[in-house]
Amino acid sequence: MKPILPAWLLGEFFGTFLLVFFGCGAGAVATLLGPPVGVFPVAVAWGLGVMVAVYSTGALSGAHLNPAVTGALAVWRGFPRRRAAGYMAAQLAGAFVAAAVLQVMLAGSLAKFEMAHHLTRGAPGSEATAMIFGEYFPNPGGRPLDPATRELLSPGAAFFCEVTGTAVLLLVIFAVTDERNPGRPRELAPVVIGITVTLLISILGPLTMACFNPARDFGPRLWSAVGGWGSVPFTANGWGWLTVYIMAPLLGGILGGGVWYLLLGPRQGKT
Repeated sequence: MKPILPAWLLGEFFGTFLLVFFGCGAGAVATLLGPPVGVFPVAVAWGLGVMVAVYSTGALSGAHLNPAVTGALAVWRGFPRRRAAGYMAAQLAGAFVAAAVLQVMLAGSLAKFEMAHHLTRGAPGSEATAMIFGEYFPNPGGRPLDPATRELLSPGAAFFCEVTGTAVLLLVIFAVTDERNPGRPRELAPVVIGITVTLLISILGPLTMACFNPARDFGPRLWSAVGGWGSVPFTANGWGWLTVYIMAPLLGGILGGGVWYLLLGPRQGKT
């Protein structure tokens, strides 16, 4: 019997689901249920989530799990552009469903947190809890963004952070998957990518919450809008949801992939 759904669609959907379930889940638990643990444990959870997702679904779809990866591969490595939109849609759907599952699981804890901190879901300031799904700058840290906090990071600086972080991530992804690179880790490539994600979140998490992945942000952000937060996910940072968390990672992915493809990749094995 011919499969109803193609392997690549299932791979991208479930791989992105796993990525968001583990990463956002760890962030949500740290925010809602326990004492502050700092950014590093959450960064480790995201890195491990990347490893698990890539190893689990790589054989099905190549485990892009990120529109920035799909876009960079389409630009620099000949990934079929006619399939890119389908990959991105599957990634977005997987992230959306993962966010929905997390809210069901954490509904009681979320309500208790909101009551304890006098937060009204959907009202200004409720980005303090919406942040367990989408991302905001500067990192709210479980608190409403006030004018003094907002001055810590301008929209332009947040855009630069996301471009830079995604560029570094795609540079590493291209490096560890390029057959021309004699130092590539082969079967351990997902481990190196996961470690890179952990390091990047450790640096940029306190600033922009470290997105690097438009599907990881927009899917959960969209869920939070329909799941009770209304317009807050799309107004708390103005147009930042689009520029910082969608456009910047897409641009950074193309830049990082280009640095490897044009400058570093052709020089592998040469002195």
